[in-house]
Amino acid sequence: MADRRNFLATFAGLAAMHLLARETRPAESTAAAWNGGLHHRARARRVIQLFMNGGVSQMDTFDHKPELERRHGQQVDFGIQAAATSPVGKVMKSPFAFQQHGQSGRWVSSVFPHLAGQVDELAFLMAMSSTTNVHGPASYMQNTGFTSPGFPCLGAWLSYGLGSLADDLPTFVVLPDHRGLPYNNTGNFSSAFLPASHQGVVIRPNDPVPIANLRPPDFAREITEAGESAGRELLSELNRRHLERHPGDSRLAARIESYELAARMQTSAPVALDLASEAAATQRMYGLDNPVTAPFGRNCLTARRMLELGVRFVQLWSGMGGPSKNWDNHTDIHTELPFIAQSVDQPIAALLRDLKQRGLLDDTLVVWTTEFGRMPFTQGATGRDHNGGTFVTWLAGAGIRRGASHGRSDEFSYQAVEGRAMCYDLHATILHLLGIDHTRLAFRHNGIDRRLTDVHGHVIHEILA
Repeated sequence: MADRRNFLATFAGLAAMHLLARETRPAESTAAAWNGGLHHRARARRVIQLFMNGGVSQMDTFDHKPELERRHGQQVDFGIQAAATSPVGKVMKSPFAFQQHGQSGRWVSSVFPHLAGQVDELAFLMAMSSTTNVHGPASYMQNTGFTSPGFPCLGAWLSYGLGSLADDLPTFVVLPDHRGLPYNNTGNFSSAFLPASHQGVVIRPNDPVPIANLRPPDFAREITEAGESAGRELLSELNRRHLERHPGDSRLAARIESYELAARMQTSAPVALDLASEAAATQRMYGLDNPVTAPFGRNCLTARRMLELGVRFVQLWSGMGGPSKNWDNHTDIHTELPFIAQSVDQPIAALLRDLKQRGLLDDTLVVWTTEFGRMPFTQGATGRDHNGGTFVTWLAGAGIRRGASHGRSDEFSYQAVEGRAMCYDLHATILHLLGIDHTRLAFRHNGIDRRLTDVHGHVIHEILA
């Protein structure tokens, strides 16, 4: 009984620390410590990130290049090591028609007819760049700021730095492609050396069981109320012993928090996932009546509901790992890109409209990105190879200058030549909009004050309102 009282006291202490952390924000162990509150006035309270896994072809979507049409079929010397996985082919124009849209006159190809109607809400980074053109390292870089595993992702840093907006839902939620996880699997949404409670919670709205292990399975009839009570008592004893032996191990606190959260989510999660309660017109707007758009549309609508209920950061993935059925268009850009673009075009446009109509876009930041771009020359007959030299990212919502554009690539969309931006600059800008100075949000790990932006990064003021 004494041991049980001791555990309950410890448990209460952990709970109190958790609640206190939500009010005062986590403390850094650095000279420039996080002392609570924000560094400046925040424009955004929450973020939704749309990650297109595989490397979106910029010159076939948003980066219109007439020079590719003029030089189509010609052999151009792009350098000795221009291609990532294949010989340098001939220059290939985009097979998709481009038109200007909106008051901003933004060029958009025919693969995004719905998004084309939203361009005046968006701010484009036209000269994003990566230090690598390999999927795994590039995905790590775009999510964590490093090309190797073992570093916290953006969502984990936001969870650590800002805490939760809701008691009964996770701070950081990941909605993967319905067909599978992206390159690096769950490494893209890891908390790494940050406390384990900040890692992304994976939810699959398209699966029969969207949240794993939230309730006992139907076949487990041997799980009774008495058995669960005895199990909790044993777990309490094991947790107490573990805490005594490993007082600095954050995994125990994370496990306890996850159990508490899971109990609360048994009530709140079904509400967030109940898309049947949405109006029929809303469901049609997101494309839930079309088998092509329904899976990603379901994720987008779920994400909007999560934001409304207080989730801080939602990350949606389009495309799973592998060389087909995603944005990794090595074989035939003519057929591969329209397939994957059609699956997200209507849902993303609907998400932007829905957020605006509900007033959520005023304090929600929307970020659309990918890990790198594609080459201006052919791979094989009509494919395109990886290109870390330039790609496109766009942002919308809180604090963003609508219709803005920053940077440009060269005449072939091969390399960034003006306003080049890296993941560090994108991350610094996102943190800035959330009220955080990226140089001051740090965590000491193995004797080093680690940051999401490492030793780099500048806020891209040109796209800010």
